[in-house]
Amino acid sequence: MGKKECAKFLLVLLAVAMLFAGCSKKADENKPLSEVKAEAETMSVAKLKSMAMEYKDAISAKKDEIEKVTGELKNIPVAEMFDNEAKELKADIENLTKSLSALNERFQVYYQKLKEKGGDLTGL
Repeated sequence: MGKKECAKFLLVLLAVAMLFAGCSKKADENKPLSEVKAEAETMSVAKLKSMAMEYKDAISAKKDEIEKVTGELKNIPVAEMFDNEAKELKADIENLTKSLSALNERFQVYYQKLKEKGGDLTGL
């Protein structure tokens, strides 16, 4: 197994480990924004903070993933930038960036509602 295949395997392994560890268990990037907003309206300050922290942690993990894949892409020689491996890494980065954006949108809903209710924003 080559260096790049090992790196991809480790990324998949990390994602699976995060799933089982519950790292982003509640942070659902696919949950409709309208549903997130409706739920946030009825949440207590403590629950809002908890959800904001869940999203913050998921965002941090996603940023780490993007950094790793970007590092892999930087290691590919310029002459190989149009090969399949580089294209796959670029697609991975694009998908991770979209995911990060979705997580950020949902985080902002909880953060803003927590702020409105005068909750403690420390750590967010």
